[in-house]
Amino acid sequence: MTRRLSMAILIGILVIAGLALALWLRRSATPPSEALPPPCHDSVFEGVGYVTCEIDLRTYEITLARTDANGKPYGTLKAFDTDMAARGTPVLLAMNAGMYHKDFSPVGLFVENGHETAPLNLSEGAGNFFMKPNGVFFIDRAGCAVVMESTVYAQHQPEAELATQSGPMLVIGGQLHPRFEEDGASRYVRNGVGVRADGTVVLAISRTPVSFGSFARLFRDELACPDALFLDGAISALSNGRRLIVGGRFPVGPILAVRARQ
Repeated sequence: MTRRLSMAILIGILVIAGLALALWLRRSATPPSEALPPPCHDSVFEGVGYVTCEIDLRTYEITLARTDANGKPYGTLKAFDTDMAARGTPVLLAMNAGMYHKDFSPVGLFVENGHETAPLNLSEGAGNFFMKPNGVFFIDRAGCAVVMESTVYAQHQPEAELATQSGPMLVIGGQLHPRFEEDGASRYVRNGVGVRADGTVVLAISRTPVSFGSFARLFRDELACPDALFLDGAISALSNGRRLIVGGRFPVGPILAVRARQ
């Protein structure tokens, strides 16, 4: 074999390998729409791609979770999905649902199956959680979903079947959070939850980094949510119960899951 022929073969192998890698990266960056859970769809708002999930509570059930049967924090969506499948209770989708400490315990209120395992946090501090007003997403004993500002929650003390506190609020009574710039420099993949006037729960996660201002306008102007709550950023992730759709294998504390009602 001549040296020229050997070089030609080597170049051909490298080109094929490069094309294969590019195709793999493209597929990894943009999962196919058919991988989306049934209540979810792809959309674009202000040039940013999103996965948006519209949850009719007559058709779907929302639950919150944080630890397995042994009381050990799941720590990742993959661990949660695997456990749910092993129990015979697979989920349609799961996403991170609030901020947490190093031991994965919630920073704020957390209610699971009617039991409060972490109290409402009204203290001052640094970081997104403490960018007041912050808020609580909860479903009450009557099955009604609500996003409520934290101090209002403290005043009314609703009987919650499930609840997670996070911050900041994105939309409050149809108004954007007063501290948001129109399109600030802070950009991360972000996820949040809103509730429409008819009680539909709307979950959204950006596929690429987005500012707080644009993310809040998504909920108010595109998704018609008069109240919406930021859940987290940078570590935000969404799975379809089998594999990750958005985000990497980041740690998670509180987890929100959706199943079809039987």
